[in-house]
Amino acid sequence: MRLPISVKGVVIRRGRVLVLRNERDEWELPGGWLDDGETPEEALVREIREETGLSASVTSLVDAWVYRVTPKEKVLILQYACRLRRARAVTISHEHTEHTWLRLEVLNGEPLPEGYLRGIRRAVWLLTKDKR
Repeated sequence: MRLPISVKGVVIRRGRVLVLRNERDEWELPGGWLDDGETPEEALVREIREETGLSASVTSLVDAWVYRVTPKEKVLILQYACRLRRARAVTISHEHTEHTWLRLEVLNGEPLPEGYLRGIRRAVWLLTKDKR
């Protein structure tokens, strides 16, 4: 059985990470599925723009893990560190009900899959390292 692939972006601004509430009433990172002929990076830039109205660039892959969506459904998550090209207000699409910028220091108390948390920590480290 082949696993579907989903790309997710860790977008950080002022010590906070962007998360979106999905139809299962869970927080998730912006991202989605690849269209035919797209690279994971191209798909992620497109998905972030479609889901949030933000323009971002992908810096590097920070994690890859299998997420069990339901007892019968699994997805391979490719998680990338991303930089905003310019700051602007978030405009969420019909795919989500709300968004928030979660403070990095309180992430462990939020209902996020461990894979997301691990990727966020790695992205923070990479993006901070790059600024030095």
